Amino acid sequence: MTHIRVGVIGYGLAGAVFHAPLIAAEPRMRVAAVVTSSAERAAAARREHPDVWVAASAEELLADPGRIDLVVVATPNTTHAPIARQAIEAGLPVVVDKPFTVTTAEARALIAAADAAGVALSVFQNRRWDSDFRTVRRLVEDGRLGEVRRFESRMERWRPVVKGGWREVGGAAEGAGYLYDLGSHLVDQALTLFGPVTDVYCELDRRRPGVAADDDAFLALTHAGGVRSQLWMSAVAGQAGPRFRVLGSENAYVVEGLDPQEADLRAGRRPGDGKPWGTVESAQWGRLGTEDHVEPLRTEPGDYPAFYRAMADALCDGAPVPVDPRDALETLTVLETARERAR
Repeated sequence: MTHIRVGVIGYGLAGAVFHAPLIAAEPRMRVAAVVTSSAERAAAARREHPDVWVAASAEELLADPGRIDLVVVATPNTTHAPIARQAIEAGLPVVVDKPFTVTTAEARALIAAADAAGVALSVFQNRRWDSDFRTVRRLVEDGRLGEVRRFESRMERWRPVVKGGWREVGGAAEGAGYLYDLGSHLVDQALTLFGPVTDVYCELDRRRPGVAADDDAFLALTHAGGVRSQLWMSAVAGQAGPRFRVLGSENAYVVEGLDPQEADLRAGRRPGDGKPWGTVESAQWGRLGTEDHVEPLRTEPGDYPAFYRAMADALCDGAPVPVDPRDALETLTVLETARERAR
């Protein structure tokens, strides 16, 4: 396979802003089909991808599986499992947006179905390729922090007025709320760095009127290796804390702000436009050291295109998928435990 025809199911924020541009940036892939029932979104898809086939439903797309080589599920959380299952049963490889599914039972069933069908299955944990996370990962792997003792990670926003989308007004059974939305990223990053956890503590709150799911959450994880992770996610943080603060026996690393790739994609920038992608200006670099001596540390460039580059390698050359779905199952296990502990 040298040219992978991708069908993107769902063309809202996830499908149009995150998946489709990154697929189009991979030379071995193209956006061949988009599923949306919105005339406005269909028109936007045709402008961005002139030869795209627009289908009104997942059923219409999957009724003719010979027209595509890979399915991307970028729909509301409760539909992830049933749509991915349909694609697997049609014999097609699948990428599922995060959170993988709403429950661990659904995740296990999807993994078993993909294994039985012999098709590739991956989960879009794009923030493994954030600039700041790549920097933290390099510091941990190179041992420059010494023995890591505490890992602090935050994704905090100031959104005091509810916009009314399903992620805010939906309930826990729909996978709504910040624990599953942002927590899917923060927990995945913590597990990627420090491995399995032995204990989970969680605080969940609804701070704004009109929300049915959590909009302010805190998790404390104890990893089997001894590291403690503290994770914050909030819609009501008038001033955000550091994105990462990592405390080690030799050095600490602190970085503010957010990786620039999401903002660039939202603004219409595309990888491969002739300008450096994912780079962070020196004024936003993190700081490495101790109170005796702290110095700026160059932030690694972010690389969201790496996800679909690796997915193309998996389909063309038999390489591993970019994110093992079993990793996503482990993340869901932590999130389920957290919700139960908070309850």
